[in-house]
Amino acid sequence: MIISKQGYIITNNHVIAGADEIQVALTDGRQAAAEVIGSDPETDVAVLKISLDNLPSITFGQSDSLRVGDVVLAIGNPFGVGQTVTQGIVSATERSHLGISTFENFIQTDAAINPGNSGGALINAAGELVGINTAIYSRSGGSQGVGFAIPASLVKSVMKQILEFGHTVRGWLGIEIQTINPALAESFGLKESRGIIIAGVMPKGPADHAGLKTGDIILQINGQAIIDGTDALNRIAQTPPGEAITLNGIRQGKPFAITAHTSSRPLPQNRAPR
Repeated sequence: MIISKQGYIITNNHVIAGADEIQVALTDGRQAAAEVIGSDPETDVAVLKISLDNLPSITFGQSDSLRVGDVVLAIGNPFGVGQTVTQGIVSATERSHLGISTFENFIQTDAAINPGNSGGALINAAGELVGINTAIYSRSGGSQGVGFAIPASLVKSVMKQILEFGHTVRGWLGIEIQTINPALAESFGLKESRGIIIAGVMPKGPADHAGLKTGDIILQINGQAIIDGTDALNRIAQTPPGEAITLNGIRQGKPFAITAHTSSRPLPQNRAPR
């Protein structure tokens, strides 16, 4: 979708990944070659730009205020038949652990989303953008009432970083983590099956410099309890590079606290900054 009159366009990274040339076709019949301003495979968001006059643009809505049962419409071009609009409701918010991308916080909807809807707008009843249609859960390959969209709040955050830096900037500690499950909680004598255990520490990385060790159990980040590995990854990534982050947990059966300073999360190997 076009998000500004200057010609900036938001779509999914998987829609344009590996393309040698990108053509954008508008509903008024105009076409233009698009430049890739930047992309983020870890959220599956890409920002493009075209040079045309008198462009319409969509208005961002408040995706964080969406509730289950809210009416939404999915816009796309499935199967090459031309623009389609399907209606449904929000069936869940903040969906994660789907294995679609590294950082997941999806809106789930029963609005029909099919191949070709990727990168299209999920809008509310007022026509405001609340998400980008990204994926479907389907055994047949068609819509079965479980579709996922990246919330507009996350899209806006990624877009701002891409426009400013050409890529996203996230915090990083250089650790491998594993979620504490009931079996691990029992073996370590923990009262609850939550938190993470550090499975590896990158030599000379931020965690190594701070003194974190393999086998450390982390239960809190900046004083807030950790639910699982996904929660921990998001907390670390949301801490700007260079800022302090406090980790509380258990080492060899005894409580400990360490303050580390995040570095910048390395870019995935299939992309580089502009």
